[in-house]
Amino acid sequence: MKITHILVLVSVILGLNSCFFSAENPYTGLPPGKWRAVLKLVNNPINPNPRGEPLPDKVNLKFEEVTDGELPFIFEVKYVTKDSFYIEIINGDERIVVDDIKIGRDKSQAKDTILINFPVFDSYIRGFFLENAIDGEWVVRNKENYRIPFIARHGRDYRFTNLRKEPVMDVSGRWDATFEIDTEDEYKGVGEFKQDGNHLTGTFLTETGDYRYLEGTVQANKLYLSCFDGSHAYLFEGKLNPKDSTMIGSFRSGNAYQTSWQAKFSPNAKLKDANTLTFLKPGYDRFNFSFENTAGKTISFKDARYQDKVKIIQIMGTWCPNCRDETIFLVNYLKENPDQDVEVIALAFERYKEKDKAMEALKRYQEHFKMDYEVLLAGNSEKEEASKALPMLNAVLAYPTMIVIDKNDRVQRIHTGFSGPATSEYKQFKAEFSRFILQLLSSKSVQQ
Repeated sequence: MKITHILVLVSVILGLNSCFFSAENPYTGLPPGKWRAVLKLVNNPINPNPRGEPLPDKVNLKFEEVTDGELPFIFEVKYVTKDSFYIEIINGDERIVVDDIKIGRDKSQAKDTILINFPVFDSYIRGFFLENAIDGEWVVRNKENYRIPFIARHGRDYRFTNLRKEPVMDVSGRWDATFEIDTEDEYKGVGEFKQDGNHLTGTFLTETGDYRYLEGTVQANKLYLSCFDGSHAYLFEGKLNPKDSTMIGSFRSGNAYQTSWQAKFSPNAKLKDANTLTFLKPGYDRFNFSFENTAGKTISFKDARYQDKVKIIQIMGTWCPNCRDETIFLVNYLKENPDQDVEVIALAFERYKEKDKAMEALKRYQEHFKMDYEVLLAGNSEKEEASKALPMLNAVLAYPTMIVIDKNDRVQRIHTGFSGPATSEYKQFKAEFSRFILQLLSSKSVQQ
Protein backbone atom coordinates (compact mmCIF):
# COMPACT_ATOMS: atom_id res chain seq x y z
CA MET A 1 0.00 0.00 0.00
CA LYS A 2 2.81 2.37 0.86
CA ILE A 3 4.45 1.80 -2.55
CA THR A 4 1.10 2.39 -4.25
CA HIS A 5 0.57 5.64 -2.34
CA ILE A 6 4.06 6.80 -3.25
CA LEU A 7 3.46 6.06 -6.93
CA VAL A 8 0.19 7.96 -6.84
CA LEU A 9 1.85 10.91 -5.13
CA VAL A 10 4.68 10.94 -7.70
CA SER A 11 2.13 10.86 -10.52
CA VAL A 12 0.25 13.82 -9.06
CA ILE A 13 3.45 15.82 -8.61
CA LEU A 14 4.56 15.06 -12.16
CA GLY A 15 1.15 16.05 -13.45
CA LEU A 16 1.24 19.33 -11.58
CA ASN A 17 4.75 20.03 -12.86
CA SER A 18 3.62 19.23 -16.38
CA CYS A 19 0.76 21.72 -16.08
CA PHE A 20 3.09 24.33 -14.61
CA PHE A 21 5.68 24.07 -17.36
CA SER A 22 3.07 24.11 -20.14
CA ALA A 23 1.84 27.47 -18.89
CA GLU A 24 5.21 29.11 -19.45
CA ASN A 25 5.63 31.39 -22.46
CA PRO A 26 7.40 29.25 -25.12
CA TYR A 27 8.33 32.34 -27.13
CA THR A 28 11.45 34.45 -26.81
CA GLY A 29 9.58 37.78 -26.73
CA LEU A 30 6.13 39.01 -25.79
CA PRO A 31 3.29 36.47 -25.47
CA PRO A 32 1.28 36.34 -28.70
CA GLY A 33 -2.27 37.68 -28.94
CA LYS A 34 -4.11 40.85 -27.98
CA TRP A 35 -2.72 43.41 -25.54
CA ARG A 36 -4.51 46.39 -24.01
CA ALA A 37 -2.24 49.43 -23.79
CA VAL A 38 -2.83 52.72 -22.00
CA LEU A 39 -1.10 56.08 -22.35
CA LYS A 40 -1.48 58.00 -19.10
CA LEU A 41 -2.07 61.59 -20.18
CA VAL A 42 -1.76 64.51 -17.80
CA ASN A 43 -4.86 64.42 -15.61
CA ASN A 44 -5.95 68.05 -15.74
CA PRO A 45 -9.59 69.13 -15.29
CA ILE A 46 -11.36 69.93 -18.54
CA ASN A 47 -10.52 73.47 -19.55
CA PRO A 48 -12.12 74.37 -22.86
CA ASN A 49 -11.19 78.02 -22.51
CA PRO A 50 -7.42 78.44 -22.11
CA ARG A 51 -7.85 82.20 -21.65
CA GLY A 52 -9.57 81.60 -18.32
CA GLU A 53 -12.97 83.10 -19.04
CA PRO A 54 -15.77 81.39 -17.09
CA LEU A 55 -17.87 78.98 -19.14
CA PRO A 56 -19.78 76.99 -16.48
CA ASP A 57 -21.90 75.05 -19.01
CA LYS A 58 -18.82 73.51 -20.65
CA VAL A 59 -16.71 72.40 -17.67
CA ASN A 60 -16.79 69.71 -15.01
CA LEU A 61 -17.87 66.99 -17.44
CA LYS A 62 -17.92 63.60 -15.68
CA PHE A 63 -16.94 60.33 -17.35
CA GLU A 64 -17.49 57.51 -14.87
CA GLU A 65 -16.95 54.52 -17.18
CA VAL A 66 -13.23 55.10 -17.74
CA THR A 67 -10.27 56.50 -15.83
CA ASP A 68 -9.93 60.18 -16.62
CA GLY A 69 -6.91 61.07 -18.70
CA GLU A 70 -6.12 57.52 -19.85
CA LEU A 71 -5.91 56.87 -23.57
CA PRO A 72 -6.33 53.17 -24.39
CA PHE A 73 -5.54 51.26 -27.57
CA ILE A 74 -5.17 47.63 -28.61
CA PHE A 75 -2.23 45.92 -30.24
CA GLU A 76 -1.65 42.31 -31.24
CA VAL A 77 1.61 40.38 -31.05
CA LYS A 78 2.16 38.04 -34.01
CA TYR A 79 5.01 35.57 -34.46
CA VAL A 80 6.63 34.79 -37.81
CA THR A 81 8.88 32.15 -36.21
CA LYS A 82 9.46 31.13 -32.61
CA ASP A 83 12.16 33.79 -32.35
CA SER A 84 10.70 36.51 -34.55
CA PHE A 85 7.58 38.60 -33.95
CA TYR A 86 5.97 41.92 -34.78
CA ILE A 87 3.01 43.89 -33.46
CA GLU A 88 -0.06 45.37 -35.12
CA ILE A 89 -1.61 48.48 -33.60
CA ILE A 90 -5.37 48.38 -34.08
CA ASN A 91 -7.49 51.50 -34.67
CA GLY A 92 -10.85 50.53 -36.15
CA ASP A 93 -10.19 49.17 -39.66
CA GLU A 94 -6.55 50.24 -39.56
CA ARG A 95 -3.65 47.91 -38.79
CA ILE A 96 -0.23 49.50 -38.28
CA VAL A 97 2.60 46.98 -38.51
CA VAL A 98 5.58 47.65 -36.21
CA ASP A 99 8.54 45.31 -36.56
CA ASP A 100 11.45 47.38 -35.22
CA ILE A 101 11.40 45.79 -31.74
CA LYS A 102 14.35 45.03 -29.47
CA ILE A 103 14.35 42.80 -26.39
CA GLY A 104 17.12 43.11 -23.80
CA ARG A 105 18.05 42.75 -20.16
CA ASP A 106 18.65 45.46 -17.56
CA LYS A 107 21.29 43.83 -15.35
CA SER A 108 21.13 46.58 -12.71
CA GLN A 109 17.45 45.86 -12.05
CA ALA A 110 17.40 42.22 -13.23
CA LYS A 111 14.46 43.00 -15.52
CA ASP A 112 13.71 42.30 -19.17
CA THR A 113 13.46 45.41 -21.35
CA ILE A 114 11.67 46.19 -24.60
CA LEU A 115 12.11 48.97 -27.15
CA ILE A 116 9.37 49.46 -29.76
CA ASN A 117 10.54 51.88 -32.45
CA PHE A 118 8.35 53.98 -34.75
CA PRO A 119 11.17 55.21 -37.01
CA VAL A 120 8.88 56.95 -39.52
CA PHE A 121 7.52 59.21 -36.77
CA ASP A 122 10.79 59.38 -34.80
CA SER A 123 9.22 58.05 -31.60
CA TYR A 124 9.43 54.91 -29.48
CA ILE A 125 7.99 53.00 -26.53
CA ARG A 126 10.45 51.62 -24.00
CA GLY A 127 9.86 49.79 -20.76
CA PHE A 128 10.26 46.72 -18.60
CA PHE A 129 8.21 43.61 -19.21
CA LEU A 130 7.48 40.50 -17.15
CA GLU A 131 5.64 37.88 -19.18
CA ASN A 132 2.16 39.48 -19.31
CA ALA A 133 2.85 43.17 -18.58
CA ILE A 134 4.84 46.13 -19.86
CA ASP A 135 5.49 49.30 -17.87
CA GLY A 136 7.31 52.18 -19.52
CA GLU A 137 6.84 55.35 -21.53
CA TRP A 138 6.18 56.66 -25.02
CA VAL A 139 8.83 59.15 -26.14
CA VAL A 140 8.73 61.52 -29.14
CA ARG A 141 12.24 62.55 -30.15
CA ASN A 142 11.34 65.62 -32.22
CA LYS A 143 9.51 67.26 -29.30
CA GLU A 144 11.46 68.60 -26.37
CA ASN A 145 11.20 66.35 -23.30
CA TYR A 146 7.99 64.74 -24.60
CA ARG A 147 7.22 61.49 -22.80
CA ILE A 148 3.99 59.87 -21.62
CA PRO A 149 3.73 56.94 -19.16
CA PHE A 150 2.71 53.69 -20.87
CA ILE A 151 1.37 50.38 -19.55
CA ALA A 152 0.15 47.27 -21.38
CA ARG A 153 -1.42 44.02 -20.22
CA HIS A 154 -1.66 40.79 -22.19
CA GLY A 155 -4.95 38.98 -22.77
CA ARG A 156 -7.23 42.03 -22.64
CA ASP A 157 -9.02 42.93 -25.87
CA TYR A 158 -11.41 45.68 -24.77
CA ARG A 159 -10.44 49.27 -25.53
CA PHE A 160 -12.13 51.52 -22.96
CA THR A 161 -14.32 49.22 -20.91
CA ASN A 162 -16.00 45.84 -20.97
CA LEU A 163 -19.23 47.36 -19.65
CA ARG A 164 -22.35 47.05 -21.81
CA LYS A 165 -24.57 49.94 -20.74
CA GLU A 166 -27.46 50.42 -23.14
CA PRO A 167 -26.80 53.50 -25.34
CA VAL A 168 -29.37 56.29 -25.11
CA MET A 169 -29.12 56.79 -28.87
CA ASP A 170 -27.41 55.60 -32.05
CA VAL A 171 -24.89 58.25 -33.14
CA SER A 172 -24.25 56.77 -36.61
CA GLY A 173 -24.08 59.43 -39.34
CA ARG A 174 -22.65 62.92 -39.80
CA TRP A 175 -22.41 65.61 -37.12
CA ASP A 176 -21.75 69.33 -37.45
CA ALA A 177 -18.96 69.93 -34.93
CA THR A 178 -17.14 72.92 -33.42
CA PHE A 179 -13.80 72.80 -31.58
CA GLU A 180 -12.08 75.42 -29.38
CA ILE A 181 -15.54 76.68 -28.40
CA ASP A 182 -15.84 80.43 -27.74
CA THR A 183 -12.16 81.20 -28.37
CA GLU A 184 -10.34 83.09 -31.12
CA ASP A 185 -9.12 79.71 -32.41
CA GLU A 186 -12.59 78.17 -32.84
CA TYR A 187 -12.75 75.86 -35.86
CA LYS A 188 -15.31 73.67 -37.58
CA GLY A 189 -15.35 69.93 -38.00
CA VAL A 190 -17.58 67.13 -39.24
CA GLY A 191 -17.98 63.97 -37.21
CA GLU A 192 -18.57 60.69 -39.05
CA PHE A 193 -19.57 57.77 -36.86
CA LYS A 194 -20.70 54.18 -37.20
CA GLN A 195 -22.22 52.54 -34.14
CA ASP A 196 -22.93 48.84 -33.65
CA GLY A 197 -24.42 48.34 -30.21
CA ASN A 198 -21.81 49.66 -27.80
CA HIS A 199 -19.00 49.57 -30.37
CA LEU A 200 -18.17 52.89 -32.07
CA THR A 201 -15.83 53.83 -34.93
CA GLY A 202 -15.42 56.97 -37.00
CA THR A 203 -13.44 60.17 -37.27
CA PHE A 204 -13.64 63.96 -37.30
CA LEU A 205 -12.88 65.86 -40.51
CA THR A 206 -11.51 69.40 -40.27
CA GLU A 207 -10.29 71.89 -42.85
CA THR A 208 -6.69 70.91 -42.08
CA GLY A 209 -7.22 67.14 -42.21
CA ASP A 210 -9.02 64.34 -40.40
CA TYR A 211 -8.31 62.76 -37.02
CA ARG A 212 -7.76 59.38 -38.71
CA TYR A 213 -9.16 56.06 -37.49
CA LEU A 214 -10.93 56.49 -34.15
CA GLU A 215 -12.37 53.57 -32.20
CA GLY A 216 -14.26 53.36 -28.94
CA THR A 217 -17.57 52.79 -27.25
CA VAL A 218 -20.94 54.29 -26.35
CA GLN A 219 -22.02 53.68 -22.74
CA ALA A 220 -25.47 54.99 -21.80
CA ASN A 221 -25.19 58.75 -22.53
CA LYS A 222 -21.37 58.83 -22.93
CA LEU A 223 -19.06 58.17 -25.83
CA TYR A 224 -15.32 57.51 -25.89
CA LEU A 225 -12.97 57.40 -28.89
CA SER A 226 -9.22 57.07 -29.18
CA CYS A 227 -6.42 56.63 -31.70
CA PHE A 228 -2.69 55.93 -31.39
CA ASP A 229 -0.48 55.52 -34.46
CA GLY A 230 3.03 56.18 -33.19
CA SER A 231 2.85 59.89 -33.96
CA HIS A 232 -0.36 61.23 -32.48
CA ALA A 233 -2.45 60.15 -29.53
CA TYR A 234 -6.08 61.35 -29.69
CA LEU A 235 -8.68 60.97 -26.94
CA PHE A 236 -12.30 62.10 -27.30
CA GLU A 237 -14.91 61.94 -24.54
CA GLY A 238 -18.46 63.18 -24.94
CA LYS A 239 -21.94 63.38 -23.42
CA LEU A 240 -25.00 62.67 -25.54
CA ASN A 241 -28.30 64.53 -25.40
CA PRO A 242 -30.88 62.49 -27.34
CA LYS A 243 -33.59 65.15 -26.82
CA ASP A 244 -31.99 67.56 -29.29
CA SER A 245 -29.42 65.20 -30.93
CA THR A 246 -26.38 67.05 -29.64
CA MET A 247 -23.08 66.16 -28.00
CA ILE A 248 -20.57 68.06 -25.89
CA GLY A 249 -17.20 66.79 -24.83
CA SER A 250 -13.45 67.13 -24.43
CA PHE A 251 -10.59 66.40 -26.83
CA ARG A 252 -7.01 65.70 -25.85
CA SER A 253 -4.06 65.40 -28.22
CA GLY A 254 -1.23 63.83 -26.27
CA ASN A 255 -0.43 65.42 -22.94
CA ALA A 256 0.01 68.98 -24.21
CA TYR A 257 -3.29 69.95 -25.82
CA GLN A 258 -6.83 69.88 -24.48
CA THR A 259 -10.00 71.61 -25.59
CA SER A 260 -13.75 71.22 -25.77
CA TRP A 261 -16.03 70.38 -28.67
CA GLN A 262 -19.73 70.24 -29.39
CA ALA A 263 -21.70 68.72 -32.23
CA LYS A 264 -25.22 68.44 -33.58
CA PHE A 265 -26.56 65.64 -35.76
CA SER A 266 -26.66 66.94 -39.34
CA PRO A 267 -26.72 64.47 -42.28
CA ASN A 268 -25.64 67.22 -44.70
CA ALA A 269 -22.83 68.65 -42.58
CA LYS A 270 -19.83 69.73 -44.65
CA LEU A 271 -16.72 71.88 -44.52
CA LYS A 272 -15.49 74.63 -46.83
CA ASP A 273 -14.15 73.53 -50.21
CA ALA A 274 -10.55 72.39 -49.63
CA ASN A 275 -9.57 73.87 -53.02
CA THR A 276 -10.45 77.44 -52.00
CA LEU A 277 -8.61 77.97 -48.69
CA THR A 278 -5.02 78.41 -49.93
CA PHE A 279 -4.24 80.53 -53.01
CA LEU A 280 -1.56 82.56 -54.77
CA LYS A 281 -1.12 86.11 -53.53
CA PRO A 282 -1.98 88.94 -55.93
CA GLY A 283 0.96 89.61 -58.21
CA TYR A 284 2.02 85.96 -58.36
CA ASP A 285 0.99 83.70 -61.22
CA ARG A 286 3.72 81.07 -60.89
CA PHE A 287 5.21 78.78 -58.27
CA ASN A 288 8.97 78.63 -57.74
CA PHE A 289 11.49 77.21 -55.25
CA SER A 290 14.97 75.76 -54.76
CA PHE A 291 15.69 73.47 -51.80
CA GLU A 292 18.11 70.67 -50.91
CA ASN A 293 17.16 67.01 -51.32
CA THR A 294 18.13 64.12 -49.03
CA ALA A 295 21.34 63.58 -51.02
CA GLY A 296 22.45 67.17 -50.44
CA LYS A 297 21.72 68.34 -54.01
CA THR A 298 19.80 71.56 -54.68
CA ILE A 299 16.62 70.88 -56.65
CA SER A 300 14.75 73.66 -58.43
CA PHE A 301 11.25 73.82 -59.81
CA LYS A 302 12.87 75.02 -63.05
CA ASP A 303 15.03 71.89 -63.48
CA ALA A 304 14.72 70.16 -66.87
CA ARG A 305 13.16 67.07 -65.25
CA TYR A 306 10.00 69.05 -64.51
CA GLN A 307 9.51 70.90 -67.77
CA ASP A 308 6.45 70.17 -69.93
CA LYS A 309 4.96 67.93 -67.24
CA VAL A 310 2.15 68.15 -64.71
CA LYS A 311 3.69 68.84 -61.30
CA ILE A 312 2.30 68.00 -57.87
CA ILE A 313 3.92 69.88 -55.00
CA GLN A 314 3.35 68.18 -51.64
CA ILE A 315 3.83 70.43 -48.62
CA MET A 316 4.32 67.97 -45.77
CA GLY A 317 6.21 66.87 -42.67
CA THR A 318 7.38 63.45 -41.52
CA TRP A 319 5.67 64.05 -38.15
CA CYS A 320 2.22 64.54 -39.72
CA PRO A 321 -0.23 61.56 -39.86
CA ASN A 322 -2.37 63.14 -42.59
CA CYS A 323 0.80 63.64 -44.63
CA ARG A 324 1.43 59.94 -44.25
CA ASP A 325 -1.98 59.18 -45.76
CA GLU A 326 -1.36 61.60 -48.62
CA THR A 327 2.13 60.18 -49.22
CA ILE A 328 0.74 56.65 -49.52
CA PHE A 329 -1.89 57.97 -51.95
CA LEU A 330 0.69 59.74 -54.15
CA VAL A 331 3.15 56.82 -54.14
CA ASN A 332 0.36 54.46 -55.20
CA TYR A 333 -0.89 56.89 -57.85
CA LEU A 334 2.54 57.10 -59.50
CA LYS A 335 2.94 53.33 -59.31
CA GLU A 336 -0.46 52.77 -60.93
CA ASN A 337 0.19 55.38 -63.66
CA PRO A 338 3.86 54.94 -64.62
CA ASP A 339 3.46 56.28 -68.17
CA GLN A 340 1.93 59.64 -67.26
CA ASP A 341 3.99 62.82 -67.57
CA VAL A 342 3.46 63.61 -63.88
CA GLU A 343 6.14 64.55 -61.35
CA VAL A 344 5.74 64.87 -57.58
CA ILE A 345 8.01 66.99 -55.39
CA ALA A 346 7.70 66.93 -51.60
CA LEU A 347 8.61 70.07 -49.68
CA ALA A 348 9.17 68.97 -46.09
CA PHE A 349 8.90 71.27 -43.09
CA GLU A 350 10.39 69.49 -40.10
CA ARG A 351 10.25 69.91 -36.33
CA TYR A 352 13.99 69.49 -35.98
CA LYS A 353 15.85 72.77 -36.23
CA GLU A 354 19.15 70.93 -36.71
CA LYS A 355 19.61 70.27 -40.42
CA ASP A 356 21.33 66.89 -39.97
CA LYS A 357 18.53 65.51 -37.76
CA ALA A 358 15.85 66.80 -40.15
CA MET A 359 17.61 65.19 -43.11
CA GLU A 360 17.90 61.85 -41.29
CA ALA A 361 14.16 61.93 -40.57
CA LEU A 362 13.47 62.61 -44.27
CA LYS A 363 15.73 59.77 -45.42
CA ARG A 364 13.95 57.28 -43.14
CA TYR A 365 10.57 58.52 -44.33
CA GLN A 366 11.49 58.41 -48.02
CA GLU A 367 12.89 54.89 -47.71
CA HIS A 368 9.98 53.55 -45.64
CA PHE A 369 7.30 54.73 -48.07
CA LYS A 370 9.42 53.97 -51.16
CA MET A 371 8.90 57.50 -52.45
CA ASP A 372 10.12 57.53 -56.05
CA TYR A 373 10.22 61.33 -56.14
CA GLU A 374 12.31 64.10 -54.65
CA VAL A 375 11.89 64.99 -50.97
CA LEU A 376 13.34 68.42 -50.19
CA LEU A 377 14.02 70.04 -46.83
CA ALA A 378 12.19 73.36 -47.09
CA GLY A 379 12.34 74.59 -43.49
CA ASN A 380 10.91 74.44 -40.00
CA SER A 381 7.38 73.15 -39.32
CA GLU A 382 6.12 76.38 -37.73
CA LYS A 383 3.47 77.58 -40.17
CA GLU A 384 4.77 81.15 -40.03
CA GLU A 385 8.22 79.92 -41.09
CA ALA A 386 6.73 77.78 -43.85
CA SER A 387 4.78 80.76 -45.16
CA LYS A 388 8.00 82.77 -45.37
CA ALA A 389 9.67 79.96 -47.33
CA LEU A 390 6.81 80.01 -49.85
CA PRO A 391 5.98 83.74 -50.15
CA MET A 392 3.76 83.25 -53.21
CA LEU A 393 1.05 81.60 -51.01
CA ASN A 394 -1.42 83.53 -48.89
CA ALA A 395 -0.36 81.20 -46.04
CA VAL A 396 0.56 77.61 -45.25
CA LEU A 397 -2.64 76.72 -43.42
CA ALA A 398 -2.25 72.97 -43.12
CA TYR A 399 0.02 69.99 -43.45
CA PRO A 400 -0.38 68.54 -45.97
CA THR A 401 -1.17 71.01 -48.74
CA MET A 402 -1.12 69.81 -52.36
CA ILE A 403 -0.40 72.20 -55.25
CA VAL A 404 -1.23 70.97 -58.76
CA ILE A 405 0.59 72.76 -61.61
CA ASP A 406 0.00 72.26 -65.32
CA LYS A 407 2.52 71.66 -68.10
CA ASN A 408 2.81 75.42 -68.67
CA ASP A 409 3.84 75.95 -65.02
CA ARG A 410 0.56 77.57 -64.03
CA VAL A 411 -1.02 76.71 -60.69
CA GLN A 412 -4.36 75.03 -61.35
CA ARG A 413 -5.38 73.87 -57.90
CA ILE A 414 -4.26 74.13 -54.28
CA HIS A 415 -5.81 71.53 -51.99
CA THR A 416 -5.58 72.28 -48.25
CA GLY A 417 -5.45 69.36 -45.82
CA PHE A 418 -6.22 65.76 -46.67
CA SER A 419 -9.26 63.59 -45.93
CA GLY A 420 -7.72 60.14 -45.80
CA PRO A 421 -9.01 56.56 -45.91
CA ALA A 422 -10.68 56.89 -42.50
CA THR A 423 -13.23 59.26 -44.08
CA SER A 424 -16.15 58.75 -46.44
CA GLU A 425 -14.73 61.45 -48.75
CA TYR A 426 -11.51 59.61 -49.61
CA LYS A 427 -12.95 57.46 -52.40
CA GLN A 428 -14.53 60.47 -54.10
CA PHE A 429 -11.29 62.45 -53.78
CA LYS A 430 -9.28 59.68 -55.49
CA ALA A 431 -11.68 59.52 -58.45
CA GLU A 432 -11.87 63.30 -58.87
CA PHE A 433 -8.08 63.65 -58.58
CA SER A 434 -7.54 61.12 -61.38
CA ARG A 435 -10.03 62.92 -63.66
CA PHE A 436 -8.39 66.28 -63.02
CA ILE A 437 -4.86 65.04 -63.74
CA LEU A 438 -6.02 63.41 -66.98
CA GLN A 439 -7.65 66.69 -67.95
CA LEU A 440 -4.38 68.56 -67.37
CA LEU A 441 -2.38 65.99 -69.31
CA SER A 442 -4.68 66.21 -72.31
CA SER A 443 -4.75 70.02 -72.60
CA LYS A 444 -2.22 72.80 -72.71
CA SER A 445 -3.80 74.73 -69.84
CA VAL A 446 -6.89 74.75 -67.67
CA GLN A 447 -8.28 77.85 -66.06
CA GLN A 448 -8.58 77.53 -62.29
